[in-house]
Amino acid sequence: MPTNIVVPEMGESVSEARVGRWLKNEGDAVEAGEAVVELETDKVDLEVGAEGEGVLSRIEKDEGSEVKPGDVLGVVEARGSPEMNDEPRKKRGGRVEARSEAMSAPSGDDGHGGGNKKERVTPTARRIAEEHGVDLGRVTGSGSQGRVLQEDVKGFLGTLEQEPPREEDKMRQAEKPATARPERYEERRKMSSRRRTIARRLVEAQRTAAMLTTFNEIDMTKVMDLRKRHRESFENRHGVRLGIVSFFVQAAIGALKAFPLLNAEVDGDEIVVKHFYDIGIAVGAKEGLVVPVLRDADRMSLAEIEKTIKDFARRADEGRLTVEDIRGGTFTLTNGGVFGSLLSTPILNPPQVGILGLHKIEERPVVAGGGISARPMMYVALSYDHRIVDGLEAVQFLVRVKELVEEPEALLLEG
Repeated sequence: MPTNIVVPEMGESVSEARVGRWLKNEGDAVEAGEAVVELETDKVDLEVGAEGEGVLSRIEKDEGSEVKPGDVLGVVEARGSPEMNDEPRKKRGGRVEARSEAMSAPSGDDGHGGGNKKERVTPTARRIAEEHGVDLGRVTGSGSQGRVLQEDVKGFLGTLEQEPPREEDKMRQAEKPATARPERYEERRKMSSRRRTIARRLVEAQRTAAMLTTFNEIDMTKVMDLRKRHRESFENRHGVRLGIVSFFVQAAIGALKAFPLLNAEVDGDEIVVKHFYDIGIAVGAKEGLVVPVLRDADRMSLAEIEKTIKDFARRADEGRLTVEDIRGGTFTLTNGGVFGSLLSTPILNPPQVGILGLHKIEERPVVAGGGISARPMMYVALSYDHRIVDGLEAVQFLVRVKELVEEPEALLLEG
C-alpha cells in the first residue's frame, strides 16, 4: 500500500515552506523514519522522513517548489508492488528512465560518454557555484549517487581560500584585461526563500493589525550594579554570563500577569487569552531573524533563561533550530541594543499582539533628588495591536516593566 510523504504542521507562525533538496531519488530504497527530503522555512530548515519502509516511487514536489502543510511531497511504495514499477513512469514521463540510466553510468558519465553534471547538482549548490564562479567539475559530491550538495560547494570554496592559485588560473587571470570597477554600478541579488517569507510576514503584520507603539525609558542603575556585584559568582556557578534580557523576560511576565490582553491573540471575532507565558526571543541568524521560544518562562530562573538564550543563539547561527524551538509563543522580546540601536519601533510577530523592544544603554543626565547625575538609561518600546489593547493598557504595561526593572528586588516578589 502506498504511503504519502506529507508536509508536516509547522506551527501557527510557519504557514509555508520550500523544498530545499531531496535526500533520495526516485527508485531509492527508504527505511521507516529515514529522512527523505529537506524543507526550508522562514524560520528553520527541517527534514521530513518516510512513515514506512519501501521505495521512493514518486517525487511530487521538485526542489524549489513552494509547499504548505498537508501537501504531498512524494510517495513510498512497498517493495515489489506493481505500482512501484509502473506509476513513476506514468506520472513523470521519461524522467525516471533518464535518471536511472544516468545513475547506472560511471561517475561523471551520463551514459552516452558525456558528463551529466547538471543532473547531479542540487539547485542551491548550482546557485552558490554560479555566484562564486566555481567549476562544478572540480567539486566532489557527497550526496546520493555522488550528487553535489550545497555543503560540497561551500567546502570547496573553503579549500580555495587556503590553497595557492593554480597555474592555469593564473594564466587565465593574466589573459583578462584589467578592468576597473565603474564609479557607479549596481548589483542585483535574488532574495532567498526565507527572506521572501520574512518580508511577506512583516508586511502582513502591518496590514492586518492596528499596530501602535508606545515608549518609555528605564534607569538601569540597580540592574547594572547587581550584575557587577554578582557577575563572577553567577558565571562560576552557572557557566553563563548574567545578561540584561533575563531581567526583562521576568519583568515582562510580571507585566503580562497584570495586563493579560498583551498575552492574547485575535481569532476572528474572539479574543484568546493565554494563561501561560511562552516568550519569544528574537535572534539574528545568517539567513535572517528567527524567534525561538522560552517555554513556560515564568517557571525559569535568571540562569535558566540566560542558558537557553545562549543555546538558541548558537544553534540559530549553526542552522540547527527545530520547528519545535520556534513554534507558538505568546509575547516577544527583541534587543536591538546589542547592535547599537538607540530607539526603534518593533513589528508584531503574528498572531501575537505585543512585542517589547530593548535598546542601547547610554549614560544620560537625569534629574533626581534635587540634583543632576549621569545614569545608565535605556529607551524601551512596546508595539501592540490596538484591536484588543487600548493605549491606556499599553502605557500601564510599559510602566509596570519599568518599575520591575528599576527595582530588581520586586522581581522576587513577582516570582
